[in-house]
Amino acid sequence: MELEIAENILKEYGFSTADVQIHQIGSGHINRTYLLSTSDQKYILQNINPEVFKQPEAIAHNISVVAQYLHTHYPEYLFPSSIKTAQDQEMVQYENEYWRLMPYVPHTVALDTLSDPKQAYEAAKQFGKLSRLLNHFDSSQLQLTIPGFHDLELRYVQFTQALDLAPTFLKQSCEKEIEQALHHHYILNYFNSYQNNPDFQDRVMHHDTKISNVLLDAQTFNGVCVIDLDTLMPGKFISDLGDMMRTYLCAFSENETDLDKINIRLPYFSAMIEGYLSEMKDILTSVEKELILFSGKYIIYMQALRFLTDYLNGNIYYPIKYATQNLDRAKNQFRLLHELNINEKELQDIIESYLI
Repeated sequence: MELEIAENILKEYGFSTADVQIHQIGSGHINRTYLLSTSDQKYILQNINPEVFKQPEAIAHNISVVAQYLHTHYPEYLFPSSIKTAQDQEMVQYENEYWRLMPYVPHTVALDTLSDPKQAYEAAKQFGKLSRLLNHFDSSQLQLTIPGFHDLELRYVQFTQALDLAPTFLKQSCEKEIEQALHHHYILNYFNSYQNNPDFQDRVMHHDTKISNVLLDAQTFNGVCVIDLDTLMPGKFISDLGDMMRTYLCAFSENETDLDKINIRLPYFSAMIEGYLSEMKDILTSVEKELILFSGKYIIYMQALRFLTDYLNGNIYYPIKYATQNLDRAKNQFRLLHELNINEKELQDIIESYLI
């Protein structure tokens, strides 16, 4: 971090660069994150990416009103919201960039990958707990920090537009994936059939439930709290549970090109469902319970579409290391969707065992 930037940010919080040590941490690709250490305290300093979050004020608003609600109704719950500046502001704006300071939670770890079903259980339990505590919170109070983030209809339209405009040679290179994208359109139709059902309600959702967005106790790996709250906004429960399925169930990420390695780890699925339903079983409606497994199909299909769309658009959104990486990512996600489908009966039996 440049010294001038650090000095101007830190003075808003009553620090000077002489008082602190700063070094960059984290594996996230969106925001830049730093550990700020004083002689007796640690903090997290984060720069919000304006290319992804066009209205950082919406993030600050959402976190603030949710923090106030939780502090009033569940004061014992650990919700690491932003520390206000000396001028009582949620963030600092400097040279068209937004910065925020957050508490550091000691003796915890954020994992990049899962290595034990217990970790899946604890993470799912933490995301479920946040949803449970916010069950009576009016989600209409929240603003959309990324409009259309998990809107499958929008993502399908974007795919068809990219397909229409893509050069012939690109379309020929991914004919099989285009066919799969069109075939799985039934997932969107199925979702739309529930769209207006009053028992398929909007809730406060995290929307980005990968394992690195929950803190676990560094010794026991018990869940401590949820972090990275930028996408905390109204949505359907399938956003959180579906994203957990997409990122927890396979031992390999979307960057794996050996598709034979893409399969469902049943112990992780079982642990994730057990953890999530330990908090949400009595909160979910009968309609939502019917859609538990569907949530994985919805999010995985949506991500496959997004990768394929970016490939057809010439790789303008997701960073790549080689020309066909987004196509490989799309193949990976379509394979994961296939694995979910062929294991559906066994997966549904696991869900039912935790709903009893």
